[in-house]
Amino acid sequence: MDLRIFTEPQQGATYDDLLAVAQATERLGFDAFFRSDHYLSMSRPGLPGPTDAWTTLAGLARETSRIRLGTLVTSVTFRHPGVLAVQVAGVDQMSGGRVELGIGAGWFAREHEAYGIPFPPKRFGMLTEQLEVVTGLWRTPVGETFSHAGEHYTLTDSPALPKPVQTAAVRDGVRLSGATAVPIIVGGNGPARTPALAARFAAEYNAAFPEIADIPAMFARVRAACEAIERPADDLVYSVALVLCVGADEAELARRAAAIGREPAELREHGVAGTVAEAVDRLGALREVGVERVYLQTLDLADLDHLELVAAEVAPQVS
Repeated sequence: MDLRIFTEPQQGATYDDLLAVAQATERLGFDAFFRSDHYLSMSRPGLPGPTDAWTTLAGLARETSRIRLGTLVTSVTFRHPGVLAVQVAGVDQMSGGRVELGIGAGWFAREHEAYGIPFPPKRFGMLTEQLEVVTGLWRTPVGETFSHAGEHYTLTDSPALPKPVQTAAVRDGVRLSGATAVPIIVGGNGPARTPALAARFAAEYNAAFPEIADIPAMFARVRAACEAIERPADDLVYSVALVLCVGADEAELARRAAAIGREPAELREHGVAGTVAEAVDRLGALREVGVERVYLQTLDLADLDHLELVAAEVAPQVS
């Protein structure tokens, strides 16, 4: 089971804070460092203010060497797909081919109001077209051009450059039939349209903070959507994002829960939380229902000892 560290910098973090976590992620043996793509805190003052997701990842690409880097998830409202394709390909080159793109329709209206970003009431069509444009640009052979005429975006005779340096998305040595070179992650809880998009475009489907009991049905819908377009359902990686809060004992757990403004009982119910043994049991139960990768939402970025504990005591029992 892959364990990835997932951060929420809009809640309050500098680039240096994120760098410390990313470098700890790499040093401790986790698979990847991911961050959200938001410009406004949901519940805290958020000082010193937001950092841009792709600007941050560009910096981290040059200051790490092994871990995968990506977003969970980039909002289609923030960037034109042509610009996004250039940005992601550039960061992929800067990282030596370690980038992944999580992408979604966006949901936080207030951050759009705060920064003057348009927030159309219907955005799923934008998401579909962004996936068509980004994958179309990356798949266009060098020397040829790409055009797209849609409801939301029009591109005419684009040279479709630059290309990512990743040459193929593979799993167990086999190229994935529906995937681009840069792995695309599609997530969400929708019962029909989201699974269909994942089947069509993604290398990975992610369920973000689901009820644990709902995971099998969510994965089953994605598998059915793959089968409907004759794509092997096992092409995709099936993942979840869950809050992380683990303590060596009850006192440490209570301290970590208080630091992120949560209750231990609630965290135990909804996250990878509790004692080391409880965290191992939760990850084992997730594996049994088909979860192959877990994004561990790490909310207290100053508590690197938390990551040390998980790396030393939890990860070896589930890897």
